[in-house]
Amino acid sequence: MSSQHTHPPADVPAVGADSPFRQGRLPRDEAPQFVLPLVVRIEKAEPPARTDALETAARAVLVLLADERARDGGEWAEAVRDWQDARIRKVVRRARGAEWRKACALPGITVDGGTAQVRVFPPVPLDGWPKELAKLQVSGTDLDDPAPVPAATAGVPVLWLNPDLEMSAGKTMAQAGHAAQLAWWDLTAAERAAWQDSGFRLEVRTAAPDQWPALTSGGLPVVRDAGFTEIAPGSTTVVADHPSLRSRL
Repeated sequence: MSSQHTHPPADVPAVGADSPFRQGRLPRDEAPQFVLPLVVRIEKAEPPARTDALETAARAVLVLLADERARDGGEWAEAVRDWQDARIRKVVRRARGAEWRKACALPGITVDGGTAQVRVFPPVPLDGWPKELAKLQVSGTDLDDPAPVPAATAGVPVLWLNPDLEMSAGKTMAQAGHAAQLAWWDLTAAERAAWQDSGFRLEVRTAAPDQWPALTSGGLPVVRDAGFTEIAPGSTTVVADHPSLRSRL
């Protein structure tokens, strides 16, 4: 992934020439690589709605970043720091029944949406997944929205999806998480606190084709995929449209 966005505040990682969201081999690629695991609960009888799963995954990433355990001195702080010092990878797997219960027994945070449940875990080495998570499937996350998705709500942060890309729900959940993280990095401490107080309210919507060029070139955070799975390297996948960021353009 790579990004195009405004300068982050001084207390967050700078995302520039050595960004974890840029293509190509970078110095940070020589560091140990970590991944942020997310597990979505998909029961056969009652799978979550697709858009709700996307939004819940994005909020889960923000909840972890804001958690005191991920901050300096917290028990997850070193893992989060090492993860952010390397490529920013997220992998979404699915679980149901006993698999979900075993996943919930591991240290992490479960975030509930309207129909979706997503559990986010502290980053783990790329080749060091806990066995309870390593056995879970990445495929099989194809989800649908049972009803038409309403238009975006004015004043609410929106993660706009590229209308020209086809991605599985799991892949899109990871991309939405990337966009939420880019927005978080660019917010001030006060803006972060306000977003957290709202329960990290956000929406995920697919941009109109004629809207996409302006979104990707307007100075908002843009996620460009590294091309490890499903889509071509450098593809623009999501734009993070947070009102506080838009007000600075």
